[in-house]
Amino acid sequence: MKDQKYFYGTGRRKTSVARVRVYNTPGNSTINDKPMNDFFTVDSWKKIATLPLKITKLLDKVTVVAKTHGGGNAGQAGAFSHGLTRALIVMDESLKKPLKDAGLVTRDSRMKESKKYGLKRARKAPQYTKR
Repeated sequence: MKDQKYFYGTGRRKTSVARVRVYNTPGNSTINDKPMNDFFTVDSWKKIATLPLKITKLLDKVTVVAKTHGGGNAGQAGAFSHGLTRALIVMDESLKKPLKDAGLVTRDSRMKESKKYGLKRARKAPQYTKR
């Protein structure tokens, strides 16, 4: 590990962006100045957010401070997880293999498709009338 105050990673998912700092000291993890359990209220969001820490067995050994914005709660959970993964890899390069095997290193590039002219949404056409 490098001698550094904190390790930084940026994560993105849909339109959400998370800026994540990981500190080597054990402590409480916060997102937007709220405890993680208060910020992510649904269990599936908590599971997505803490998955990198569970895989690397660092759940109670590091402090995580994050700022997220944009998108909704599910997108922010995914962005937080991606940013946390990147920060952990900066902290310790040997963690990259288990995180990559779990599919956490790759950014999820699925975004909303843009609306096309002449259509109501991205693919929904106006109803056809014969007469």
